[in-house]
Amino acid sequence: MKDYMAPMEGVTNYIYRNAYHQFYHPMDKYFTPFISAKPNKRFSDKEIREVSPENNKGMYVVPQILTNNGDDFLETARILKEDFGYKEVNLNLGCPSGTVTAKGKGAGFLGEPEKLKSFFDRIFSKCEMEISVKTRIGTDYEEDWEELLKIYKSFPIKELIIHPRLLKDYYGNIPRLEAFIKAQKELSIPLCYNGDLFTKEDYEQTSCALSGTDTFMFGRGIIKKPWLLSLIRDGEKPDKKKLREFHDSLYSEYQKILSGERNVLFRMKELWSYMAPSFTNYEKYAKKIKKAQNLRSYYEAVEMLFSSQELI
Repeated sequence: MKDYMAPMEGVTNYIYRNAYHQFYHPMDKYFTPFISAKPNKRFSDKEIREVSPENNKGMYVVPQILTNNGDDFLETARILKEDFGYKEVNLNLGCPSGTVTAKGKGAGFLGEPEKLKSFFDRIFSKCEMEISVKTRIGTDYEEDWEELLKIYKSFPIKELIIHPRLLKDYYGNIPRLEAFIKAQKELSIPLCYNGDLFTKEDYEQTSCALSGTDTFMFGRGIIKKPWLLSLIRDGEKPDKKKLREFHDSLYSEYQKILSGERNVLFRMKELWSYMAPSFTNYEKYAKKIKKAQNLRSYYEAVEMLFSSQELI
């Protein structure tokens, strides 16, 4: 079995990846939040920190690229190879955010199959790195998937990570497992399943339904319950003390790299929007965390939650 951490903008940055890797069952691969490829690409300080090997020691990290322009993709990939030593990059064809898809990028690119095929022709003929792809199954109709599969089987994709939802689904409806099964039947490239793995039962039911699949990507589920993979793979039950240590590590590291209390609070509050429901009677404590205006009131609210409630 192989396990991957999904790229989540603003969440699974190198600080989070390092803390997770230290405290919980390690992932086989960690994908960075997307890097936007642009003409004459120059990496920002934030992007350099994100992909710097010294910030990702001991982990197999794959940078993800967001673009619909072949030359921009190739230039960004070149920098990642020559300046940072990466051998694999991932193409984002899954992001459903309106600000991304409105520009024909992410899952929005799936609505232009001819343009996508020309893009693939360009990058696979010129890129000197392995290219994996993270995709949804179309924009508006399940029939989109048939055309996309024809494209995917025509190129040497290292690995296809499938989130079996349409763009219009966003994160609603249930994953369309039959679309993944269709890919299993029609494609010979390695496949990875992604989507709605929130509990051990979710994982067991999905892996049973997708017989023969041994690679799974965890996104929102692992942010909600960082111990999820430790439970699945090692039988390790939720440990409040370990979660507190994990939290404190993140909290400490964010204070070191982010300027001002407001930025630290923003990062930590975003995490709690996922994690809080994993506690009993969490509502009033989550509200206090959300309303905290400074680090002192934030930490007091977190302390109250940990001391008075249990993990579920």
